[in-house]
Amino acid sequence: MFNLQNHIPAYLLEKGNIIKLILFTAAFALVFINVYAPFGVNVWFNVTRWTLLLYSSIIILTGVLVIVISRIIMYKTRRIIRLKIWQYLVWVMAEVFFMGLFYTLYQKYILDDSIFFPDLLVISVQNTALVILLPYSVTWLYFSWIENKRKLEQIKDPQNYETARGMIHFNDERGTLRFSVKADHLIYLEAADNYIYINYLDNGRPVRRMLRNNLKRLGEELTNTPVVRCHRSYMVNSSMVKLIRREKDGLWLELDLPEVLSLPVSKTFVNDVMTVFAKE
Repeated sequence: MFNLQNHIPAYLLEKGNIIKLILFTAAFALVFINVYAPFGVNVWFNVTRWTLLLYSSIIILTGVLVIVISRIIMYKTRRIIRLKIWQYLVWVMAEVFFMGLFYTLYQKYILDDSIFFPDLLVISVQNTALVILLPYSVTWLYFSWIENKRKLEQIKDPQNYETARGMIHFNDERGTLRFSVKADHLIYLEAADNYIYINYLDNGRPVRRMLRNNLKRLGEELTNTPVVRCHRSYMVNSSMVKLIRREKDGLWLELDLPEVLSLPVSKTFVNDVMTVFAKE
């Protein structure tokens, strides 16, 4: 069931997908504007059709800057504000409004349109919704299809079969398999510049191994494992956590080890951590 309270899929906030969304929306808008001719674009300039195409393209692409700025803000704040689906939809509606407002101001004060401003705004917002909501929907479906395809390939991958049997695999930054450890032996991962320290048990003794990679990339690769991101610098094996305690400075995860070891939980990842433990 479609739940508006769920967080939006992570793939919507990936830099590459945001760029694809902007480029596809801009291309669709150019075609739509010059074929359908909303906003009275066909009477903006008394010029040839090809010159009109050039002029209108400049205006449309300027309007698309609203989306560019909006998506940059969304990307930069993704760690601070984890949007739920209903919040994302409100954000999109805001993009539609402000893009429509831009065209209204242009048409009213640059082209000196005689239509009453509120009426002109309503028309512009309606046309803008047609321009961007369709490519938004298409790209969301496309990104979802790519993500589901990737997950299916992971299931078919022999390495993932081993993961199901209790092995967790670690690839370097080039995607080359470098290290595998039993899930019940893995303790936690710690970021160190461009490297990761993999902490695990060897004959009951904590040891560590260095791997050239980063937590963001590993987080995407370890989605089907008990490993969860709890901090900017840490990922933890949830099965190794014996206690979650709240201190004045936030949540801490106490690990099930002979020596006392606790890892911090930053506010950014509290929901992720609690979701994992709610399922166990």
